[in-house]
Amino acid sequence: MSKNLGLYLHVPFCLQKCNYCDFCSAPASAQTRAAYVEALCAQLRAMAAAACDHTVDTVYLGGGTPTLLSPADFARILTTVREFYVLDPRAEVTTECNPVTNTDGLFEGLLQAGVNRLSIGLQSIHEKELQLLGRLHSYKDFENTFRAARRAGLENISADLMFGIPAQTVASFRETLNTLCDLSPAHISAYGLRVEDGTPFGRMRDTLPLPDEDTEAEMAELVATLLPARGYERYEISNYAKAGRESRHNLRYWLGEEYLGFGPAAHSFFGGVRFETPPDTAAYLKAVENGNFDALFTSHHKVTGAEARDEYVMLRMRLCAGVERADFSHRFGTSFEKCYGDISPLVRGGFLQNSDTHVAFTARGMQVSNAILSEWLNFGGNL
Repeated sequence: MSKNLGLYLHVPFCLQKCNYCDFCSAPASAQTRAAYVEALCAQLRAMAAAACDHTVDTVYLGGGTPTLLSPADFARILTTVREFYVLDPRAEVTTECNPVTNTDGLFEGLLQAGVNRLSIGLQSIHEKELQLLGRLHSYKDFENTFRAARRAGLENISADLMFGIPAQTVASFRETLNTLCDLSPAHISAYGLRVEDGTPFGRMRDTLPLPDEDTEAEMAELVATLLPARGYERYEISNYAKAGRESRHNLRYWLGEEYLGFGPAAHSFFGGVRFETPPDTAAYLKAVENGNFDALFTSHHKVTGAEARDEYVMLRMRLCAGVERADFSHRFGTSFEKCYGDISPLVRGGFLQNSDTHVAFTARGMQVSNAILSEWLNFGGNL
């Protein structure tokens, strides 16, 4: 029986690094982008035999800014997937998109290549907040991009928002949420800003005009109440969707399903083993040129025993559905409480929902989930 598989394809290019970004991405010439597309296709071909008994049901092109590639590049990549993998005809095929890359015919070309889901980075509708983030687009750019994608026939559109960003207030964030909801995307992701070392924000950490912790908590609570009131069901800590529009690709991460990652900094989980590709685009291109595909999958780690159990809980508890007791017992041969202790204080405190079938965070528990999981899991608090 064929097993399902997701493919993550990293595109490490952008027009300009944002002030908060620590992803593997950088500006690059058209020549480098063309060489990268060929290298990515070569790696897809080289890995295909290992996945011959799998059916690919999700493909996700992330970055960086994948829509810096042309529709012809997308067609080249997705044709390679179809030729060398078993691609489910109903597969979810997503690409991320920066509004400044919207050009005439882009979305028609993406649809023709096989893309059927779009994830657009908005972050905020307010020009000052966008400028402080280092974003190149305006809200008008986003709106034009959104409407162009809709006109082309892309119905399954997601938008990314950020809260806790410099100069942001609860009122300005509420306006962003309501304005986006008025456009009625299929899916909304809302993330709290993380100031990472090595980024411009990391270097400005002590002088950034960030909202205080109480204000950021109020913003998080606003997301959890306003979006459901506007027709978006929360299904994961940071993700909300209209009925049936959850991200199937991202769900596979949280459900512990298999995926292969291609490109620098991509991660994989395949055959019970986690591995990754070094985050160096030049080294990636060189390895492919030399046919050294083994160098592109490093840091192999078999996930077993208590680690597999803790990882299962860490990922499942991100979902509003939480941990299904019967599935937990079937997988690990024991009960949830025998592993993680008495959870009744957390239930009484309003942090957990507990039933005969499931253990899950409440909305209140979601806000402090990292602290609770750090107490349960042996990951050194690094969640």
